[in-house]
Amino acid sequence: MKDGRFQFDLQRLLPHRYPFLLVDRVTEFVPGERIAAVKNFSAGDEICQGAPAGLVPASILVEAVTQLGAILVLERPDMQGKVAMILQIPSARMLNRVRPGEELRIEAQVVKFKEQFGELRGAVYRDDELVADGHMRFVIADARNLRGLL
Repeated sequence: MKDGRFQFDLQRLLPHRYPFLLVDRVTEFVPGERIAAVKNFSAGDEICQGAPAGLVPASILVEAVTQLGAILVLERPDMQGKVAMILQIPSARMLNRVRPGEELRIEAQVVKFKEQFGELRGAVYRDDELVADGHMRFVIADARNLRGLL
């Protein structure tokens, strides 16, 4: 940790790259339990182009939560060379609109994790206002078995 910021090699943990890497900075981290981060969307972000009325799409907020959850799970030494993939999203809801230019706090926590399968809950906040939340199920796979797919 440096100045309240946690340093992760996101390029190693996630297969995502700009413009689809949706975690700017990790701000809280409790290994195996919970993680929080900040994301700032700007009007010029490619990911916001084409969205109605200059809004950040709800699907992008869900993806940001799942990426943060993947960091939480994949940071363990025994997860090197693995990737996390969404299996199911049993619930997700958008409670308020998010516009580019707003700073968001994203949180994810492990609900269950056993061998290759797990569940996490996540939420997105603007200041202290909950704007989106959800529950996701994921699977851990060996990245070598997915070459050419990612």
